[in-house]
Amino acid sequence: MKIVGHRGARGLAPENTLAAISAALDAGVDEIEIDVRLSKDGVVVLLHDRVMPVGAKLQLVAFLSKRSIKAAKPDVAFLDEAISLINRRVPLMIEVKAAVPIEPVVAIVQSFLDAGWQPQDFSFGSFSQRTLEALHAAMPQIPCVVIEHFSGRRALRRAQGVDTHTISLNHIFLRQSFIRKATHRGYNVYAYTVNQPVRAAKLQAAGLAGVITDRPDLFAKE
Repeated sequence: MKIVGHRGARGLAPENTLAAISAALDAGVDEIEIDVRLSKDGVVVLLHDRVMPVGAKLQLVAFLSKRSIKAAKPDVAFLDEAISLINRRVPLMIEVKAAVPIEPVVAIVQSFLDAGWQPQDFSFGSFSQRTLEALHAAMPQIPCVVIEHFSGRRALRRAQGVDTHTISLNHIFLRQSFIRKATHRGYNVYAYTVNQPVRAAKLQAAGLAGVITDRPDLFAKE
């Protein structure tokens, strides 16, 4: 079972920062997951939410420049920085948020492929099928991860549309029976966000391929 650091390792350092990514690497993760959005001036920034505090107000990330985002959140990280820091030590799962233009993300990943990185060093994930289909069309060599809140049936249906056998579901709604059936059909099932090793062990017994966790340090390596 693979251990995937969630937003770097958000239980060990501020989420989606270089510090969180470093903490995940130090904890010995098999993979790192991050969230990306786009600034007003087209910079791919590691942020989960659509809005962020700027002074006393919340503002849409898409309406803010890179400079404004950096001023409001000095530890903010950018996609090229994250990839450079990881430096092929583990794969990076890039979760692209719904309605985020994919072109800048694709351009950055392509620049690293051109520099010697390999397609298996990356994967694209999204809750949005439209976003995932666009990413798959633009870079079919990069594996996709279908992310769903609760519906395993919908996840499997979506997976067919982007030629993937990797799906990720909220562990609260994940049943061992589904994992067994999906695994038997050749799918790799991941669970998020699992911070209790006991819960992970129960799902692993049914064939779970990986857990996405805030606290990778709690999981002993096999």
